Amino acid sequence: MASNFSNTRWVALSQGARVVSQLVSMTVLARLLAPDAYGLMALAAIVTNLAYLFRDMGTGAALIQAATVSPRMASTVHWTNIALGLLIGVAIAISAPLTAQVFREPQLATVLLLLAVVFPITGAAVVHQALLERDSKFAVVAGAEVAAALVGVGVALLLAWRGAGVFSLVGQMIASTVVSTTIISVRSTFRPDRHWQLAEFKAIARFSGNLSLFNVVLYISRNADSMVVGRMLGTVALGGYAMAYRLMLFPLQNMTFVVARVLFPVMSRKQGDTAEVVALYLRALGFIAFLSAPLMAGLFALRAPFVQVMLGERWQASVVLLAWLAPVGFIQSLVSSTGTVLMARGCTDLMLRLGLVGAVLQVGAVAIGARWGVEGVAAGYLVANLLNAVPALYFCARQIGIGFGALLRAIAPAVAAAVFMVLALRASAPLVTAVTAVTATTAATSSALLALLLQIAIGVIAYGAASLVLLRPQLLSLRSLIGLHKKAEA
Repeated sequence: MASNFSNTRWVALSQGARVVSQLVSMTVLARLLAPDAYGLMALAAIVTNLAYLFRDMGTGAALIQAATVSPRMASTVHWTNIALGLLIGVAIAISAPLTAQVFREPQLATVLLLLAVVFPITGAAVVHQALLERDSKFAVVAGAEVAAALVGVGVALLLAWRGAGVFSLVGQMIASTVVSTTIISVRSTFRPDRHWQLAEFKAIARFSGNLSLFNVVLYISRNADSMVVGRMLGTVALGGYAMAYRLMLFPLQNMTFVVARVLFPVMSRKQGDTAEVVALYLRALGFIAFLSAPLMAGLFALRAPFVQVMLGERWQASVVLLAWLAPVGFIQSLVSSTGTVLMARGCTDLMLRLGLVGAVLQVGAVAIGARWGVEGVAAGYLVANLLNAVPALYFCARQIGIGFGALLRAIAPAVAAAVFMVLALRASAPLVTAVTAVTATTAATSSALLALLLQIAIGVIAYGAASLVLLRPQLLSLRSLIGLHKKAEA
């Protein structure tokens, strides 16, 4: 148990560095770059996100989930990923001019040509990282990712300051990839043999094949909105939508990722102990809700002052979109946890079927919502995620032998505490206005910043007070876990 907590700490450190780099990107860089630069990068991400799905064909997760991994299997997977990385890079480079024509953005071709070099580089580190995570050596992985995040944001700031525009974001991605791949490859003890065996590849093909197909379906679900907005409404509208979407994804990409990344190898090792898997999952789901519910509720309640202070006036279009996308962030943080359970149980075929249902719902909702512009797309995305959450969580619960009600009981206290926090923010709004009118300077930005800080403080106090009442068992469980870890270290 202490080991699991230590792993969580290392992964949290890694994600903390990513959070800092993303915050810098969404605040400092957002003031140096125009919305169309983010829109152009979002269009490039439609291509690169698809390419990432085929980067390792799910073989990295398959190595973590496998009962045993021989040196021959690891070497076979390594050379497979090297070949895939080269093929993907060449494919992106060749298709870049056509992609630019499809989206009517000539500069997109140059962006994609530069980003194509990322994939041969990442392919070289897939097996190294998978084996490190399989052995719970998260300290090595976390160190590489922290260094990569810091170097990447430094490169982006330097290029943006020199007027590089969208290429500052491209440089950030390339620099981060080079640094993380280099450190992970050097620190890993795995050294591949010079051979490739079909039999070894077939041993993990079923798991990785279903997982790859699921990721393709997930890609369609997650990128249908950007495709529609970029193609129909242009890069400026897409830039505002992409910024709102990035804010929404914070708990999904950072907070919940910490839990899922540590939980997957642990659950994979305990496949035969259903009772422990159930206990681990319900604790993880409650912890995810504890983190993401206040973040998304606070983002919803404070979206206008947050955008004004943190991003600036030219990002005001993101405010109305956050009203629809903030609830999506909470929903997706819960639904994303189901993948950890299903992969650990080897049920990638069920993942694929659930993914298909989600893709149909989200593509259909976005297509219908586009009739009402970018806000209609965001509203449709919310409706689709609500409808998709029910079967995803239900079948995940059934797979480990518990009822849907158990999942609801795990997340209900955090939701109730978050609702109380929003009500407290609404009730205290007149008081905050009066205090800032008296104490703030004449500068509008200073007044807005003071008001935002006061509201954040009120939200933290309100959620903390509600948590002491509604989430006392979860807090005591976390406290005991920390105590056990400290005793183990002593």
